[in-house]
Amino acid sequence: VTSRGFQMRQTSYLRLPSSPLYPSLWNTFLTVSYFLGTSGLSAVRPCYGSSIARKMSTTDKDNVTDDASASCNESDLVDEEYPGTAVVRMLAVRDRVLKLTDDQLNGPWETVRRNILWAGGLKDLSSSVPGQGYTGHSFNDWNHVDLTTMNDEVKENENDGKVKGIALGNRLGPGVRIASLPELGPGGSWSTCAMGCNVDPPQDVAHLQFRSRIAYKLVWVPPAYETFVLVDDDGKLLKKGNPTGVLPTMRDRKMNYKIVM
Repeated sequence: VTSRGFQMRQTSYLRLPSSPLYPSLWNTFLTVSYFLGTSGLSAVRPCYGSSIARKMSTTDKDNVTDDASASCNESDLVDEEYPGTAVVRMLAVRDRVLKLTDDQLNGPWETVRRNILWAGGLKDLSSSVPGQGYTGHSFNDWNHVDLTTMNDEVKENENDGKVKGIALGNRLGPGVRIASLPELGPGGSWSTCAMGCNVDPPQDVAHLQFRSRIAYKLVWVPPAYETFVLVDDDGKLLKKGNPTGVLPTMRDRKMNYKIVM
């Protein structure tokens, strides 16, 4: 499954044809993930996933291995399909997510949300002015649930009308610069709108406005909508949580699940 609409893929990342069975397969995936947990998850390989390609000289190619410790210089990684992706930052974000503990994901929602923001390379700026780094809405509604890591060249991209349901312009650059934590690598992070992710290819803000993959997506899962999962751009389960306290409204949580189906 892939978070970009949750279409099934083969291991080789070749896209399978559309099928009316996929929603039920996705439900099965969530059910299995919920009961089995994430203890068996393996770390994301830092260089060779999906269509991410490594720019190499002829000499480099002779020495490339599949070892996760292979050199991954931030200047020589590019995603051919979505070149706006800050690849090194995206992989660093996923590494942080994988290291989140159960305590960090199962406590009071506001604490859990701050942990999710931190893992995504975002500051908790709930008192800032919207458009100037405000992240109080991030993961707090049905739509702003895609953690997008975009490179510096596309931070200032605006919505030219391609992303349906999103205001023209949708200028996010200033907020990205203010709210992004620098230690995760070049580029920036933002919690972009997920609406449009349920078609293939995805028509959401990350993939259209920024030409970027997402590092992860948060999805509240049925039947109770009290548990969320974090999945990567290819739908791989990274983590799940069962927070307590005041959650986003039930309407938001149900709508959040609905938009990915």
